[in-house]
Amino acid sequence: MNGIEKITGRINDDAQREIDAIAAQAKSEADAITARYEAQAEKEAAEILARGKANADERVERLASVAELEAKKMTLAAKQEVLDRAFDKALQDLTQLSEEKYVALLAALAVKAASTGNEKIILSPADRSRYGVKVAEMANSALGKQGKLTLSEETRDIKGGLLLSDGDVEVNCAFETLVRLTRNQIAGDVAKVLFD
Repeated sequence: MNGIEKITGRINDDAQREIDAIAAQAKSEADAITARYEAQAEKEAAEILARGKANADERVERLASVAELEAKKMTLAAKQEVLDRAFDKALQDLTQLSEEKYVALLAALAVKAASTGNEKIILSPADRSRYGVKVAEMANSALGKQGKLTLSEETRDIKGGLLLSDGDVEVNCAFETLVRLTRNQIAGDVAKVLFD
C-alpha cells in the first residue's frame, strides 16, 4: 500500500465514520420525531375515542329518556282509555236501569234541580213518551204542595236524564253532563282504584 492509498483509505474511513455519524444522528432524530408523532397520534386517538364514547353514552342516555317518555305517554294513554271506558260504562248503565229505578232516578233529579216547583221537564223523545208522565207525577208527589212540574212538549237529543226549564233558565241534568261533571271531580279517585 502506498501513501496515496493510505490517504484515500483514511479519507474513506473518515467519510464513512462521518456518514455513519450523520446516519446515526438522522436515525436518532427520525426515531425521536416518530416517537413524538406516535405519542401525539395516540393522544389524539384516545381523545377521539373518549369523545366518541361520551357522545355514544350521551346518545344512549337521550334515547333511553325518549323511550321512557314514550312509554309513560303510552301508559297514560292506556289509562285514559280505561277511564273513558269506565265512565262510558257508567253512562250506559244509567240508561239501562230497570224502568222502576230509571223513573225514580229521573224524578229524584227533577226534585233536586227544581227551585220553584213550576219548571218544565224536558226529556229525550224516547224517555218522554215512555216515562214522562210517571216522572212528573213522582217528582210532584215528592215536592208536595210545591209540586207543579209539567212535562214539556219539547224534547232534547240526550242519552238520558232531563233538563228543567223555567223560562230562559235551564238546569241540565242530562246523564252525559252529570257523568262529565262527576268525572272531573272523581277521575283521580277512580284512577287510584283502577291503577293502584
